[in-house]
Amino acid sequence: MSSNRREFLQSASAVLATAALAGTAPRTARAATKIKAIAFDGFPIFDPRPVFARAETVFPGHGNELANLWRTKIFEYTWLRTAAEQYRDFLGVIEEALVFAAKSLHLDLTADKRAALVNGFLQLQAWPDVKPALMRLKAAGIRLAYLNNFTPAMLETNTRNAGLEGFFEHSLSVDAVRLYKPHPRTYQMGIDALGLKREEILFAAFAGWDVAGAKLFGYPTFWLNRAKQPVEELGVEPDGVGPGMDDLVRFALG
Repeated sequence: MSSNRREFLQSASAVLATAALAGTAPRTARAATKIKAIAFDGFPIFDPRPVFARAETVFPGHGNELANLWRTKIFEYTWLRTAAEQYRDFLGVIEEALVFAAKSLHLDLTADKRAALVNGFLQLQAWPDVKPALMRLKAAGIRLAYLNNFTPAMLETNTRNAGLEGFFEHSLSVDAVRLYKPHPRTYQMGIDALGLKREEILFAAFAGWDVAGAKLFGYPTFWLNRAKQPVEELGVEPDGVGPGMDDLVRFALG
């Protein structure tokens, strides 16, 4: 793998790694068209840090190295499977990536250890700033939807875990099109489900590559850049950037 490609993959996947609420200065100028709905990726809503922290509990002294490689392979596999037209759902990809990472590090990944780590993605909680922000958006008449790589079961289970039932009008999973973001057909699901123009739907992303994909598709975008990453060098920039949900609310409501 070339150093440039490795750096891109690590940058794209590192957004799953950390999540300090402090970040780069928010850019929250309102988009020109009135925002009527927000389509959310999964990780602006759900905090993945405990899953990767669990790797250190399962493999003491090796957890950080395992988590870093695991994160990288998860998203590399989604992109490769989309390019090759060989779809497997996200929980399956998560498991494949874990098996590869453990083998690469010569770790004994027993069935129990594998289940303990993979099942962490069915036990996610919301970031602390999520529920108050969703309440403000709903009160303002903004329609809310998921649009992400999670399986329907992951969305349903984690929404219930986090106490977020009733906030989201649609739970749009890439399972419906059997492709992963940033393929344009995945972003099209938001337009089809909400019945709005693309410029009326704000896409809220956690990863830099995802916000770039949505922007290239034509959505106004907001990047919840909790991990303080630089903008991807893909010729587009998000319309708004901030480290937390309060910044998103200010952007959406103007």
